[in-house]
Amino acid sequence: MNIGIVGGGMMGLALAYRLSQQGHKVTVFESNQQLGGLTTYHDYGAFIWDRFYHVILPSDAHLIKFIRDIGLGDKLRWHPTLTGCYIDKKLYSISNTLEFLLFPPLTIIGKLRLAITLLYGSRINKWRRLEKIPVEDWLLKLSGKNTYEKLWKPLLLAKLGDNYKRVSAVFIWSYIKRLFSARDSSLHKEQLGYVEGGYKTVFDRLEELIRLAGSDVRTGATVEYIASHTNGGIWVEYNNQKEHFDKVIFTGPVNILQKVTDSSLVEIAHIENTVEYLGVICMVLITRKALVPYYIVNLADQCIPFTGILGMSNLVSLKETAGLHITYLPKYVHSNDPLLRQSDEELQKLFFQGIRLIFPELKTNDIVSTYINRAQKMQPLQVLNYSNLVPRIVSEHNDFFVLNTSQFVNDTLNNNTVVKHVDQFITKLMPAL
Repeated sequence: MNIGIVGGGMMGLALAYRLSQQGHKVTVFESNQQLGGLTTYHDYGAFIWDRFYHVILPSDAHLIKFIRDIGLGDKLRWHPTLTGCYIDKKLYSISNTLEFLLFPPLTIIGKLRLAITLLYGSRINKWRRLEKIPVEDWLLKLSGKNTYEKLWKPLLLAKLGDNYKRVSAVFIWSYIKRLFSARDSSLHKEQLGYVEGGYKTVFDRLEELIRLAGSDVRTGATVEYIASHTNGGIWVEYNNQKEHFDKVIFTGPVNILQKVTDSSLVEIAHIENTVEYLGVICMVLITRKALVPYYIVNLADQCIPFTGILGMSNLVSLKETAGLHITYLPKYVHSNDPLLRQSDEELQKLFFQGIRLIFPELKTNDIVSTYINRAQKMQPLQVLNYSNLVPRIVSEHNDFFVLNTSQFVNDTLNNNTVVKHVDQFITKLMPAL
């Protein structure tokens, strides 16, 4: 069967790989010159690595299996990592039980209630009731006022700004659920992983395997219109060309779906409700020495203009980064925030104000280069009753299908979730092929 896939991110490429391995002829259309979407890579001069920070958890069963399926199991690397917290203008390590118990900013009762919050949240499976509870109310009830004011509220402000007041408990629960699993109970320490060469290795292998199966991947191919054919199947118009397919799967966002798809192909219910998005600005700092010994530092300080510190070189071998250290400094904002439209120079100036506060000893000659990467729509803002706001997409044509991240109502946006949804989608699609 001849199948067209619109979108060359992780979702579109995983679909193309799975379908091409089943003997179907697949064509992927990606408007950008580079594959990968939000998981794509960047040339940092001395090395190539991911544009935004990504990590693989031991519990990411769908993603790990997929990496092995495409022959990259021997490229998986695992490493114990440390966790830090910047609070009250000090940097603390909270990488083990003893350090957590000695964590000065919280009282013994506060630490106990925080531990209960994390343990309880990690064991919740029935998430829908959490949609009706504001995240602030949920955390105050479980962790208490002291822990909330000292730790949770600054973290929510850093992650969401004032939007945290409108967000449901699902937001923090989904993070607790996934990140809690990073701790290997058999080793009693945090184990995280990556693929040697970063996600460029993954996308290069996927493109190679898709082509070897007789299928095609087209970059710089902007889809302009999708419509049904009178004799069956679907027309796809792109770059002033027109091509016919037996089936088409659309993986892009809803606003693009509305723009390029003929109204007879799909019905979008609840479109009067607007799904809000978080965008991200991510400063990448390349240095000659490590800024911190941790993979992640949670920032509980509103004076710092970024959300966290991700010391990627404390996870990834320095052989991957030409002996240099790569640190990600993300800031999450509403997708309409004017900050996303500021110049790279303005954003670098802003971010360096925070860097100087945390690392006053950092010298100019320690810094090799800086980069600003940004994405306007990184993930949906999970406001109260979010699942009721998500547009319901119903295909009106037997040969047209939609699979995109708007359907992730109780998951964080990560590649394990993407692969899981792809495999579930293909199982459901099989009778139509």
